[in-house]
Amino acid sequence: MIFGYARVSIEEQNLDMQIDALTRFGVEKIYKEKMIGTRKDRPQLEELLKVLRSGDKIVVYKLDRISRSTKHLIELSELFNDLEVNFISITDSIDTSTAMGKFFFRTMASIAELERDIISERTKSGLQATRSRGKNGGRPAKKEDKVEMAVKLYKGKDYTIKQITAATGISKTSLYRYLDKEH
Repeated sequence: MIFGYARVSIEEQNLDMQIDALTRFGVEKIYKEKMIGTRKDRPQLEELLKVLRSGDKIVVYKLDRISRSTKHLIELSELFNDLEVNFISITDSIDTSTAMGKFFFRTMASIAELERDIISERTKSGLQATRSRGKNGGRPAKKEDKVEMAVKLYKGKDYTIKQITAATGISKTSLYRYLDKEH
């Protein structure tokens, strides 16, 4: 069977472009997710991994849709190899059913991680330079009363995340980050 996996980082983003490409490729079942790639608990990806059988294919639009770290990509690659499942990334022209595809997959994963690390280093250096000039830099802090309200609404379990974010102006990602800090 040919499975597809599509993911966007935030709720407001759209999966249509990925779904269209996967459908054109001939994917029979698509697992869709709207959450940041660095999170380990991605229920749809976990469901997909549970149903894989020898001879299946997993197709993604782009490598960074299935993972954001080389380590995780390599773990997935090893899992796919053990299960005798082929992995295909449409825009990266990767098909692990070939030796060159396996090699290219690992190389592209390393390059993608290097690119993210360079961007992160550049951002940190820029923030450090800004702070050395007496400025804060970075994203502006959220108003504490809005954060407290969002956390309280979340814990009350009477409102959806969408309702909470609309009422407080706190994004879903920020809300989860503040909730994580409490634990």
